[in-house]
Amino acid sequence: MIKVKNLTKSYGKFTAVNDISFEVNKGEIVGFLGVNGAGKTTTMRMLTGILRPSQGSIEIDSFDIVKNPVEAKSITGYIPDRPYLYPKLTGREFLEFCADLYSVKKNIAHERIDKLLTEYGLSQWHSDLIESYSHGMKQRLATCAALVHKPKVMIIDEPIVGLDPHGAKLLKDSLRRYAEKGMSIMLSTHSLNVAEEVADRIIIINKGEILTVGTVDNLKDQMNAKDKNLEHIFIELTHENTYETRRQ
Repeated sequence: MIKVKNLTKSYGKFTAVNDISFEVNKGEIVGFLGVNGAGKTTTMRMLTGILRPSQGSIEIDSFDIVKNPVEAKSITGYIPDRPYLYPKLTGREFLEFCADLYSVKKNIAHERIDKLLTEYGLSQWHSDLIESYSHGMKQRLATCAALVHKPKVMIIDEPIVGLDPHGAKLLKDSLRRYAEKGMSIMLSTHSLNVAEEVADRIIIINKGEILTVGTVDNLKDQMNAKDKNLEHIFIELTHENTYETRRQ
């Protein structure tokens, strides 16, 4: 569903993402991990068409993100690390606005919005202005907005930030359920326990280059660390120059 080939993003002499290639299969959750400045958010923004690659290609269900941006974006849901939600709209108005952007018919949109508001525990506040929502409620609303058009692909950048334990569990359970129904999910997160819990495969990126790809068990075998968790493996792979200044 997602095919990335020789993807590069440069800003002048600085290369934020350097010739990376990977795939996300149908119904698969891939955890995308890296330290701050590793190139994660730059990659995610290229996958969603916000940034244009300097080189390489991205296909979303065979649609090239540069050549066929409308088709690719129409089947993609995106939860950014800092979602912007219009504060003077109610939760329901915002979801209706998002559904309209994706040309979802009003009767279908109404049914989906009701279902999402219930699923993410927002029904009680659907008519309240977003400016009155807590941070966790805003994160859940952003998730609803990304799902309102039933995307085939979901790109998620730091979804757990600001969620309480109940909200975090709700999201993790939802991701597994969506994947089981065939959705392809690319998940960037600093929460290594979340990645270890929900991801089918892990990609670790550092200084704009992919260090390794595989299941958690694969990575443990590669590092000869069968009794270690993902956090240990991640730190071992990325410990050199971890805080070298990079632009993401």
